[in-house]
Amino acid sequence: MILTPEQIAQYHDDGYVLASGLFVEQDLVEMEDAFDGIVRRRMRSHTELKSWGGSWKDDLPEMSLLHTHDLQAYSARWTRVLTHERLAGAFADLLGGNVQYHHSKLFQKPPENGAAFPMHQDFPYFPHDHHTMMAGIIHLTDATEQMGCVRVVPASHKLGPLPLYDDPSGAGNKYLDPQQYPIEDATPCPARRGDVLFFSYLTIHGSGINASDRVRKTVLIQVRDPSDRPTEDTHFSP
Repeated sequence: MILTPEQIAQYHDDGYVLASGLFVEQDLVEMEDAFDGIVRRRMRSHTELKSWGGSWKDDLPEMSLLHTHDLQAYSARWTRVLTHERLAGAFADLLGGNVQYHHSKLFQKPPENGAAFPMHQDFPYFPHDHHTMMAGIIHLTDATEQMGCVRVVPASHKLGPLPLYDDPSGAGNKYLDPQQYPIEDATPCPARRGDVLFFSYLTIHGSGINASDRVRKTVLIQVRDPSDRPTEDTHFSP
């Protein structure tokens, strides 16, 4: 067992848990170097995403974000992270057994205007029968509140799938009513370099703008119990 009984209980009670000590410093140095290499290559191909569309950001300043899916397609080092003994063991502790990779995402929030994300559940993007789908966000830098750390609504996974916001702009992003779930009212989850934030795909979460003078670097890895099958033919796992 990698996580403590208390950490496992918090995940099931609150829908999230922050874990430290899964990676040693040499791991983090190599992972960040590989992360930076992916960023350089993707920037050369002009792969940049401003932020999620929608009326939720009408009152926010212009924001920027660098983002790409499935790091194993770009880096052998990140392929090895997917089977890192302590990370995979932590996922297994929380799922109660077997773990199957679904997808990963790189997020780099630049200083001063690193993009926020509205409060949402991941469920609508890849619904599953038994709701075992979960994520682990690996922090390659610190993530303070000023840096736009992840924010969650504790125990919101127990609410089940929630209705999506009917965005008047017609944007296709799947998020919750920003009046009912404002980003600033959610519980911040500040993290240190090397920490991993685990959460259920039913847990309501989002993040604020990186208003600091530092880059914020994270990688999200999404996994499931392999016996839990998708209910829709969407967002396929590679």
